[in-house]
Formats: sequence, structure tokens, C-alpha cells
Amino acid sequence: MKTLRKAVIPVAGLGTRFLPATKAQPKEMLPLVDTPVIQYVVEEAIRAGIESLVLVTGRGKAAIENHFDVAFELEDTLRRRGRQEDLALVQGISHLAQFAYVRQGEPLGLGHAVLCARHAVGDEPFALLLGDDVFDEQDSALDALIEAYKTTGKSVVGVQEVPLEHVSRYGIVNAPIGGDPIWNVTAIVEKPSPTQAPSCWAVVGRYVLEPRVFEHLAALEPGVGGEYQLTDALAVLAREGRLVAAPIPAKRYDTGNKLDYLKANVEFALKRPDLRDDFAVYLKDLAKGL
Repeated sequence: MKTLRKAVIPVAGLGTRFLPATKAQPKEMLPLVDTPVIQYVVEEAIRAGIESLVLVTGRGKAAIENHFDVAFELEDTLRRRGRQEDLALVQGISHLAQFAYVRQGEPLGLGHAVLCARHAVGDEPFALLLGDDVFDEQDSALDALIEAYKTTGKSVVGVQEVPLEHVSRYGIVNAPIGGDPIWNVTAIVEKPSPTQAPSCWAVVGRYVLEPRVFEHLAALEPGVGGEYQLTDALAVLAREGRLVAAPIPAKRYDTGNKLDYLKANVEFALKRPDLRDDFAVYLKDLAKGL
């Protein structure tokens, strides 16, 4: 079994759910307090032992590349002004990992975005991390999937239970039988209605995939809206008996939803020693006036 060294992070989406904020900036650069969402995703991959990151970008995404690149003028200014703490913070971002960027020329769906990374990944297993889902950095998220991959040798989807009324937002897999901690996926459905969902176990933006998934992605026919769905390729893996589900124990923040994004900002601020006490007092005072 090959060692997992690479991760793919698709960042080519248009971010229409956050207009007008995302008209001229990538949605992945929206901050949780003072750190872009994409940086939390990258740091999660690195904590799990990933060495090389492939970001699938599109037009208007240069800010993401710039964020993880050297910023000579800024660093020089900080150095001359003696702001060593800020300098170390900025320099640390550009040394997080090895970055490669590939372009998705057209918005043809998540499956197409992943396929764009095929040559950069090569014949290796890889992690796939979607930027809308951010996990508490104090818990294990991707680690649970990597362990499941090592145990089974199969592709893995990370799952969490969601309320029945929310299943139409996610890809949904069959439930485990007998409380198994890792189970074979026999059904995976993209955004089903509550009456058609095989369970309430939702795929929540984290995967470990064998390179054979690229063959299935390349063979896909476009679906609704002319898009190529990753779920369709995963369904082929499931039929081959090559896909398992592993629960993710970490707390998840859905930053693609406006209300949940606001909640995430509040909770992340309350975790910060430099903000927690004053911010908590503010929130308590604010709540009294509601």
C-alpha cells in the first residue's frame, strides 16, 4: 500500500452563496476571525502528514496563490519596522507545504475539478478536502480517514450524521450494520430528498481516494447542468466493493452556509486567548438587549 503524501483541494468555485462579498475575491479567502478559510483546510492536511498540496483553481483565484506565496514587499516592511511576530506569521504561511496549482477552465462540477488534478497527483492515493467544511483543529478529522484507508486499503469517504431535513444538502451513504466503526458503502446518493435518502449519514467534504477514481471520473457522462459529479464516480467504486465510510469525530463548521459561517466566527473568536474574555463580555451584554 502506497503512503499517502498528496492532497487535492478544489478552490475553483464561484462562491455564489456569498455574493456580493465574493464578486471580486475568492470565497475561500473569507476569514474566520483573521485567518482565511482555505488556510484552516491546508493546515488540517499538514497536521495529518500531507507533504504536497494540489489546489485546483480558476479565474479570479490569484489571491489564494498569493496568500501561500512569499510577499517580499510586506515582509521587508515588517522587518524594517521591527515587527518580528507579524513577520514570522507571514513567512510561516509560505512555508507550510509544497504547493502546486492546476486550472479548471470551466465550472463543470466537483468531479471535473478533481479530474483536473490527475497528472499532478499521478498514480498515488490522495486526500481530497473541500473548503466549505472546516473542522475543529483540536480534534482528529482527516486522521480518521487515513487510518481507515490503512486498515482497509480502500477509498474512504468521511461521514457524519445530519438531521433528516438536511440530507438534501449532501451526498448520503447507507448506514452501518451493527455499529461497525468503518463500513462498506453499498449506496451513495447525491442530495436525495428525505424520503429517498438511504440514511442520515452525510459525506462531509473529506475523502481518501485511490488513483483508480480518475479512470471513473474520465468515463463519466455530464449530469444535471452539464456537470460531472464526484458522487457518480464514487458510486462506481462502491459497486466494485472499493469504498468504505468512516465517521469523522471532529466538530464541523459549514462555512458555505451564511448562518453557520457567522456561528463559526463566533466560536473561533471564543477559542482565541487574545479575544475570548472581552468578546464573551460583549456577547453577554449584547444578549441582554435582545
